[in-house]
Amino acid sequence: MLKNITFSADEKLIQKARKRAASERTTLNEEFRQWLEKYAERPHTAAAYNELMKHFEYVKPGRSFHREEMNER
Repeated sequence: MLKNITFSADEKLIQKARKRAASERTTLNEEFRQWLEKYAERPHTAAAYNELMKHFEYVKPGRSFHREEMNER
């Protein structure tokens, strides 16, 4: 079931987005639906970062590094 929602945006920006969608043979509504689906499904950035860091908890450098060492290539 689709539900209507209302957003506010600059009129010129909406016109520009509609033109681009038309040139890509789609609609602004379809583009928004695709964006919303991707946005809703992607993991929360902080949660994803914390989960990644859990995988690396075993890594212990053994000492602190100074800036020059960390920037060496």
